[in-house]
Amino acid sequence: MAKCWGIRQSTAVVLFLPLLAVQPAFGWGADGHRTIDRLAGAALPADVPAFLRTPAALDAIEYYGPEPDRWKSPAEPELRAAETPNHYIDLEYADLIGPLPRNRYDYVRALEAAQPAHPNLTLTAEKVGMQPYAANEVYERLESAFRDYRTLVAAKQNTTPSECEIEFLAGWLGHYVGDGAQPLHTTFQYNGWIGPNPHGYTTEHTIHARFETVFVHDNVKPADVEPLVAAAKPTILNDVFTDYVAYLRHSNSLVEQTYRLDKQGAFNGSGTPAGKAFAAQRLAAAAIELRDLIYTAWIRSALPVPGYQLY
Repeated sequence: MAKCWGIRQSTAVVLFLPLLAVQPAFGWGADGHRTIDRLAGAALPADVPAFLRTPAALDAIEYYGPEPDRWKSPAEPELRAAETPNHYIDLEYADLIGPLPRNRYDYVRALEAAQPAHPNLTLTAEKVGMQPYAANEVYERLESAFRDYRTLVAAKQNTTPSECEIEFLAGWLGHYVGDGAQPLHTTFQYNGWIGPNPHGYTTEHTIHARFETVFVHDNVKPADVEPLVAAAKPTILNDVFTDYVAYLRHSNSLVEQTYRLDKQGAFNGSGTPAGKAFAAQRLAAAAIELRDLIYTAWIRSALPVPGYQLY
């Protein structure tokens, strides 16, 4: 069993308490991210390594769920600037370049090339967002870490540092996957309706936090989400990047539904049954996607990499 969690946990409380007053609003709130990560870890199938299914590992993965939001503290301004675009993508603007490239630098260049044709928009990666690239790159780190773990096991060497790395990467990945399930992280309509508004959706800059943070914290518990996760069988993904972009597009298809529910008062106070069900479904979608990504990383880590040998 990995020994890293107890050490990290004992210091984390002391280190982060002074920062709570300056933290920005979290995507999904810390409650939502912890729920997503823990339920994903708890739903992993039995053929993943046993250490990853221990209570200590679940505690670690859950703790790291909100981690990337802690990296957006104004106390570290350069980190905040670099990290923030990883949490969203405005697909309406990203799609102006055509199909999304698989490489983040190709994406940056494509946005730059598209800019002259859209002088009224700001087509930079910082503005449009980098969400699928952040998620895919952390996924690939996880697959690499699983491969190293297999090598250590085969060599009968100490796996504790590798186990700690895997728990951290799984939790870190969960944050971006969680953000990707929130429809307002996939659109320029992220916090108040912009442009023509025939249905009278809110234009106030409060819907984002009201839905993902306040409403979820007050009304949606892990027990509301867990049955939805359990009902979906684990899946090994064929093409992680393609699958993840499709996952984001499904979230984006729910943007107007989010605004429509908000207009109906679904996220005010105790909300409505429809509002609670919608939030639970989105949290479950994230937990299912995260579970499948972790499982896929484990299975694919067994595949040989021609011409590559680390040790």
